[in-house]
Amino acid sequence: MMSQIPQLSACPSCEEPLESGDRFCGACGFDLSATPPTARPAVPAPAPEPGGPPAPPHAAGVDWPTASGPGATGAPALLPTDLPGTDSAGGLLPPAAPPPPPPLPVAGPHPGAPDAGAPVPSASPEASQAPAAGVRFDRPAEAGAGAGAGAVAGAPEEYPLQAPDPRTAGAAASPAGSTAVCVACRAGRVDDDGYCENCGHAQPRERDHMEQESGPVAAVSDRGLRHHRNEDAFALGNTVLPDGSPALTAIVCDGVSSATRPDDASLAASRTASAALLAALGQGTHPQQAMHEAIVAASQAVNALAEEPETARQHAPHQNAPACTLVGAVVAGGLLVVGWVGDSRAYWLPADPNSVPVRLTEDDSWAAQMVAAGVMNEAEAYADERAHAITGWLGADAYELDPHTASFKPDRPGVIVVCTDGLWNYAEAAEEMARAVPPDAAARPLHSAQVLVGLALDGGGHDNVTVALLPFPAPPQGAGSA
Repeated sequence: MMSQIPQLSACPSCEEPLESGDRFCGACGFDLSATPPTARPAVPAPAPEPGGPPAPPHAAGVDWPTASGPGATGAPALLPTDLPGTDSAGGLLPPAAPPPPPPLPVAGPHPGAPDAGAPVPSASPEASQAPAAGVRFDRPAEAGAGAGAGAVAGAPEEYPLQAPDPRTAGAAASPAGSTAVCVACRAGRVDDDGYCENCGHAQPRERDHMEQESGPVAAVSDRGLRHHRNEDAFALGNTVLPDGSPALTAIVCDGVSSATRPDDASLAASRTASAALLAALGQGTHPQQAMHEAIVAASQAVNALAEEPETARQHAPHQNAPACTLVGAVVAGGLLVVGWVGDSRAYWLPADPNSVPVRLTEDDSWAAQMVAAGVMNEAEAYADERAHAITGWLGADAYELDPHTASFKPDRPGVIVVCTDGLWNYAEAAEEMARAVPPDAAARPLHSAQVLVGLALDGGGHDNVTVALLPFPAPPQGAGSA
C-alpha cells in the first residue's frame, strides 16, 4: 500500500513540505494517494460563511497563449469578468447582467414616482456611471453609511429636480393665451423669467410702465430712464353719489427713494386712499372731508409697513420706515377737491386757452418754505440743491401728519392734472403745463397722459413719471373717453 502512494516533496494543494510516507497533508489534509504526482488537483472552494452569498462555481483551467518569435508581445491583458463562466456540468453560463444602480433613499411616495411594485426602467451602464442631470449629490457623506434606506436626521430625504418633468414641460412652455412679445426685437417670445427667447433682452417689469383708463379718467406711470425701478403708484376710480350724480377720483403717490421699500409705500397708500375715498363718497360724505379721511387712512397703511417682526429685519437692521408723498383729486357735484402731503402736485387747466391755468397745491418742501418765509424768491429757491428736500410725507417717521385739502368751484370746463415731480420738473409753471397738455385732453385723457410722460422722457427721464387726468365737470354717467 505504501508503495502506491506517490513520493512528493510538497503538497499539490497548498505547497506544504511533506515527509516520506505521508498519506495526508498535515496542513490542509489533502489525500496524497488520490492524485498522481504529475497532476495538480483543483483547489477546493472555501466553505461559504453563514448568511453570506453562495460561493461562485470554480472556473475551468485556461490554456494561456504565449508570445513567440522576434518582436512578439505578450498576450493582451484580460479581466476575470472577460472569461465565460461554466456551471457544474461544464456548460457555459449566460453573460452576467450589470448590477442595478443603488436606489436613492426616499422617505415617502413622490408625486412623479411609480407606484410600489410597478416596473422601474433599468439604466444602461453608461448612464449609471454619470450623475443624473438635475439631481443634487451634496448630501452628507454619512447619509449612506449605516443608514440603509433611511435618511440622516435633519437631512431632507430627496431633493427637487431642477429640470422640468418632460411629460409636463410642453404644456408649461406655452400657457394658454400667452402672447407676450419682446419689446426690443418685436419678434421673440418672452419666457417665464422675463427675457426674450430670441434676443435675450430683459423685459420691463409690470410696474415699469403702467397705463389705466377708468371711464373718463386715465393715468400713465413710467420708470423713467435713470431709476432701476418705478417707485410711483396711482389709483383711479369713479362712483355715483347718493343723488345719482357721478364722481371721479385719482390718487397719485411718489415713493421716497431714501426710505426703505418706497415702492411698497406708494402702492399701499394709493390703493388705501382710493378705496376709502370711493367708500366715503358713496355714503354721501362731503368730498373735502372724504379726501381728508382718505389721506389719514393712507398714512396708517404706510405706517403699518414699518411694523415688521424683528426676524424680517435681522439682515438689514439699519433700514428706515417706508415713506411716500400723495396727491389726489375729486370731481363731484360741481366741486373740484384736491388733497396732498409732500411735493406731488395738481394743476387746473381750463379748456379755454385764453383762461389762466393754476397750480392748486403748495409743496411740502424746503424751497416752498423759503419762498413762504420771504427768504428767497421762487427762482432762487428752486435753483438751490436743497429745493426738493420734502418737509411732509406719509410714513412712520414723519414728524406729524398734516393733510392739506382745498375745494374749488370752477366756472368753466377744463382738465385737472395730478402728477409727481418726475413730470412737473419738466413743466413746473402752470403755463408750461398748459402748453404741454393736448387741447383734446378732456376727450382723450389716456392719450394726453401718454403725451405728458413722453415729454418727461424726452427731457431726460431723471425720475419716475406718473400723471393722471380728470375732466371737469364730470361727464354724465356712462360717458367715457373717445
